[in-house]
Amino acid sequence: MGKLYITDTILRDAHQSQAATRMRIEDMLPACEILDSIGYWSLECWGGATFDTCMRFLNEDPWERLRLLKKNLPNTKLQMLLRGQNLLGYKHYADDVVEAFCKKSIENGIDVVRIFDALNDPRNMQAAMKFVKEYGGLVEAAISYTTSPVHNEDYFVKLACELEKMGADVICIKDMANLLLPYDAYSLVKKLKENVSVPIHLHTHNTTGTGDMTYLMAVQAGVDIVDCALSPLSNGTSNPTTESLVATLKGHERDTGLDLQKLSKAAAHFRGVAAKLKEQGSLDPKVLNVDTNTLLYQVPGGMLSNLISQLKQAKAEDKYYEVLQEVPRVRKDFGYPPLVTPTSQIVGSQAVLNVLSGERYKMITKESKGLLRGEYGKLPGEVNKEVQKKAIGSDEVITCRPADLIEPELEKYREESKGIAKSEEDVLSYALFPQVAEKFFAFRDGRAKAPEAPAKKDEVKTLYVQDLS
Repeated sequence: MGKLYITDTILRDAHQSQAATRMRIEDMLPACEILDSIGYWSLECWGGATFDTCMRFLNEDPWERLRLLKKNLPNTKLQMLLRGQNLLGYKHYADDVVEAFCKKSIENGIDVVRIFDALNDPRNMQAAMKFVKEYGGLVEAAISYTTSPVHNEDYFVKLACELEKMGADVICIKDMANLLLPYDAYSLVKKLKENVSVPIHLHTHNTTGTGDMTYLMAVQAGVDIVDCALSPLSNGTSNPTTESLVATLKGHERDTGLDLQKLSKAAAHFRGVAAKLKEQGSLDPKVLNVDTNTLLYQVPGGMLSNLISQLKQAKAEDKYYEVLQEVPRVRKDFGYPPLVTPTSQIVGSQAVLNVLSGERYKMITKESKGLLRGEYGKLPGEVNKEVQKKAIGSDEVITCRPADLIEPELEKYREESKGIAKSEEDVLSYALFPQVAEKFFAFRDGRAKAPEAPAKKDEVKTLYVQDLS
């Protein structure tokens, strides 16, 4: 089987999962030289929530961050997370915006693009996959792992085969809620290795406390690459620890070949960063706890803090367990979508409303209506027809690729951002987050003071929910 390769998430998912994505570029650059010498398969450092947070809370240009990382990490592949047709926003964009974004991401320094769709609808991934390939990036197509009556091993193997046919260079099993249990991981990886010829990359967290065991079983089944985080920001809602896995495999057939001394040196730097994040109130110690409720309710860590903050605002924290029990019911009504951005927020917000209003679906969010109308793509299972009728009446359900209904829109964003956008990258920042980008450009160009930003994780999470509701 040969050596196991490791992607370290310390520069993106680790602090997104534990500290509301608050790590700044100044906290990353001092560690770049040591990180670059370690020999990782890649460093995940961009995409996900970093783009929004950079501008909204840190007054940083996400593109400039990427360029600086590229310059300081010349020997390591840089990886990003992209939500298919949603890019890094919360809605579908036209293909011309997707093309421009993929092109600029690669031009500015991204090597590997992990592309996923919340519903596992390949049609929502095809444009991003095509353009990443066209502009010379490595396409890592992800299957969003979940469990439900419609999601089983055959479903995921079939999906992986389809993604390979569409041009995937690597297949990723994206287990965002740490639901993939060790023996299931062994079986799924084995089956994938028999059916697809490209490398298999496994991503999990340690939310339910099973992440390390899942990796060990996957390693025995022949997985090629896994995602880990350096110890100061690993475990809990983050990913399993890099140093622990490297030590575990030392001297064995799957030895990673990574140097524990170097990893320890890199970790020493990030211990200081983690302490700073804790002091600022961005890093809540609660995220380090194991929460096996995820296995019962399928609620990922980030979604849990969303639910808690919504209930706090409504002064209804005593309804927490009622909401947790309502989540799987809403998910079933909605055709079993995997709970990952944006479907996790949509299902979660609807569950909160169902409990607080005292009557299920008395109030229905516009996002829930969009999901049931097919605006986000094809739902994996059968939807509850009564709930669908209540939400969208006699509206027709979209059955084509949703992006086929969106007219080219890049020119419109260019026009709208005239005078404030100084580059094509600025136009794309504006396209994704118009109000946030406008405020950020005003600050960057000296036309306004730095906007006041909430520091606490709960406030941030609430903001993301408000974006959706």
